[in-house]
Amino acid sequence: MSTASINGWCLTSTSPSTQSSSLRRATLRPSVVTNLNSSVSPPTLIRNRPVFAAPTPLLTPSNWREDMGNKSYEEAIEALKKLLSEKGELKAAAAAKVDQITAELKTTSSDGKPFDSVERLKDGFIYFKKEKYEKNPALYAELAKGQSPKYMIVACSDSRVCPSHVLDMQPGEAFVVRNVANMVPPYDQTKYSGIGAAIEYAVLHLKVQEIVIIGHSACGGIKGLMSFPYDGTTSTDFIEDWVKIGMPAKTKVQAENSGEPLAVQCTCCEKEAVNVSLGNLLSYPFVRHGLVKKTLALKGGYYDFIKGTFELWSLQFALSTPLSVKDVATILHWKL
Repeated sequence: MSTASINGWCLTSTSPSTQSSSLRRATLRPSVVTNLNSSVSPPTLIRNRPVFAAPTPLLTPSNWREDMGNKSYEEAIEALKKLLSEKGELKAAAAAKVDQITAELKTTSSDGKPFDSVERLKDGFIYFKKEKYEKNPALYAELAKGQSPKYMIVACSDSRVCPSHVLDMQPGEAFVVRNVANMVPPYDQTKYSGIGAAIEYAVLHLKVQEIVIIGHSACGGIKGLMSFPYDGTTSTDFIEDWVKIGMPAKTKVQAENSGEPLAVQCTCCEKEAVNVSLGNLLSYPFVRHGLVKKTLALKGGYYDFIKGTFELWSLQFALSTPLSVKDVATILHWKL
């Protein structure tokens, strides 16, 4: 059993053989001790090379300034217009870049025909409307009245792991948030207000019954977390700071698997980062309230698209005294 303190909350991971071990309580009151069980069966990563690199900027005008990101939308547009009017050569560079991107989008598809991105979107909607929308009038008529999903799902933005597709979710079943490495940050009304708003809306307004955080195999965000040096230098504008939310998972995995290759450590971290995010959910007061009132449950999941398997682990909470909450064991852990 290993216990780590995450944002003032005590997160305990155990294997099935140690679930009866004594649990260490958090220093906060009421304290929540979370018993998380996840087995590790490492897949082989698809790519064994760095995932992230600083992109080459499209335009690099000489009078670009660090404070331009602080301007309002209207000011930014005016500044861009001024740049283009002052630097005539930028127009040609921008036009050339647009032509390059257009050419790349029109690459040859598997049937030998040039790929047309607009046609693909149009054909996709036509198929959806004919095969799904028009064939399920009752479902979409009900959805027109509102939504009442049972799940909130936090998943990775990776194009290979769409949760609605993997779990065969129908429209209206799940309120979905996707981001790099399926991270849930600690409660912070300023820094992480975007995902905080999503969690608040799902719990307090949609009244979801379950929050499920799903990690996956060959996650580029987790590989970045495990690879970035975090030595004061950065190579990205946003990614390093974002995936650093999972730093407790990286620290734990490196301590317990120091002799393993990076691929194995990444697989362990893909699951452990889910546990970190589950721990971070406990820092949201409305989540804690839902757990205590038994109107909300938390689950962690892991989808291995290389092996075609899915794991799910679940938590249950119960009041032991008026001022504390104790763990009453992991009630579910299955793997398909």
